[in-house]
Amino acid sequence: MPRHELLNDPDHTALLLVDIQPDFMNAGPLATADGDAIIPGVRELMQTPPCGILVATQDWHPAGHISFASSHEGHDPFDTIELHGHDQVLWPDHCVQGTAGAELAPSLPWDHVDLILRKGCDPQVDSYSGFRNNWGPDGQRPATGLAGYLRERGVHTVLVCGLARDVCVQWTAEDAVDAGFHTGFIWDLTRPVTHDNDDACRQALKSAGVHIMEAADLKA
Repeated sequence: MPRHELLNDPDHTALLLVDIQPDFMNAGPLATADGDAIIPGVRELMQTPPCGILVATQDWHPAGHISFASSHEGHDPFDTIELHGHDQVLWPDHCVQGTAGAELAPSLPWDHVDLILRKGCDPQVDSYSGFRNNWGPDGQRPATGLAGYLRERGVHTVLVCGLARDVCVQWTAEDAVDAGFHTGFIWDLTRPVTHDNDDACRQALKSAGVHIMEAADLKA
């Protein structure tokens, strides 16, 4: 049996593979810190999954998305503006629909995945989490439907990994807890935009009730 207590019921556990796309990997326009390094470990998990269901999220922005710095004259990437009443980081153009950088990392066995959920498709709303979009003009964070899909499949526990640790993976994990799922965060199979955020990310995850683990914890 798997060692970690979260995996005492693998058939009702899902692995969430968050935004593992070339634009977030080495040499991408929004490269994470050594993002390519997670690929071997993620491939191993996908080929011999520790759970019954695999789900991938895919950042999928239309050109000219509101989160792009290029859409805001006089602003540079990583500036922060107010958008729909909340802080919004402006990003380099990334994961534009139909581009090679938006595809799921080609070296991974995506045929093993049960569901691919595209997010960030609304040109006026950003979307970090796999469970809910960021705030829209009405001040709400609408659901993506992922929580309903997982509940319909009988899932009560989720494990998250992918890119970027301190943005989309963190938001996905925190929203998973809010949605009522027991949640594990596979730390060594994530990479951040910057390691400067690692301590704050760990603390936020722990405060939210997320279990931080390593890939080795998932092996028998």
